[in-house]
Amino acid sequence: MANQKNDLWTVLRMLEWGTDYFKKKQIPDPRHSVEWLLADVLEWKRLDLYLAYERPLSPAELEKLRPLIKRRAAHEPLQYIIGHTDFMGCRIEVNPSVLIPRIETEQLVEHLLEKTRQQHNDCLNLLDVGTGSGCIPLRIKQAIPGWNCFGSDISADALQLAKKNAALNSLDVTFFEADLFQLEDADMPDRPWDIIVSNPPYIEPGEREAIQKQVSTYEPDIALFHESPLDVYKAIAAFAHRRGAMLFLELNDRMADDIREIVLTFYPDAEIANDLDDNPRFLIADTGAN
Repeated sequence: MANQKNDLWTVLRMLEWGTDYFKKKQIPDPRHSVEWLLADVLEWKRLDLYLAYERPLSPAELEKLRPLIKRRAAHEPLQYIIGHTDFMGCRIEVNPSVLIPRIETEQLVEHLLEKTRQQHNDCLNLLDVGTGSGCIPLRIKQAIPGWNCFGSDISADALQLAKKNAALNSLDVTFFEADLFQLEDADMPDRPWDIIVSNPPYIEPGEREAIQKQVSTYEPDIALFHESPLDVYKAIAAFAHRRGAMLFLELNDRMADDIREIVLTFYPDAEIANDLDDNPRFLIADTGAN
């Protein structure tokens, strides 16, 4: 790109060049990456790029695009570069203090909304443990305005961003600081929790080499890794059970059966559901009181 800066760069040429460049750098989804970066610079929707293939890029636009291309080529996550992502219709701002929302977490929310369909007109209290960007309770509040939705996290930086995302989406969700291992001691709202949901840190440190470089290098370790993920799940399940709450968990698929056995010590039944790749990714448990 630098060697040809005096040539005419059109939208199409940039898309083709960027895709090839990112392929050489082994960037996942290279076409997707260059589309997002170019659309961000032009302040367009990605679809608009395909309606203006021959539109020339100005020197100012190219100058703005170059450092973004360089950052992505170094495997920095696309969402951190542009500063936001979409989560089921919510605009969620992200930075390196929070995990980037995944499609699997959207599926977790879909399971929750479907499983509780008969209770959408009730006034329930929901807590997301380890909320990060706040995407889970924000989307649920958007879908079910009558519920009282809350999120907890140990990271002050994450909570600051979650509160910003609540304001950005004009959603009334409350966030507070809490260690998931000490939830009973947290300064939390005095609520009878009906639903506990969580996508906790569930990767063992030894699995670091098996995950993508853009994840292991840039996303926060505190949201990804724990020395004993089973202890994390046990703490959340124990708290949810003490509060008589339904439990919805995103799982480390390699530990799904072990996690279910732990949850069964608190709940009479625990159902595992697969993700779209047919991996055991979610666990749903109810008190059996209904």
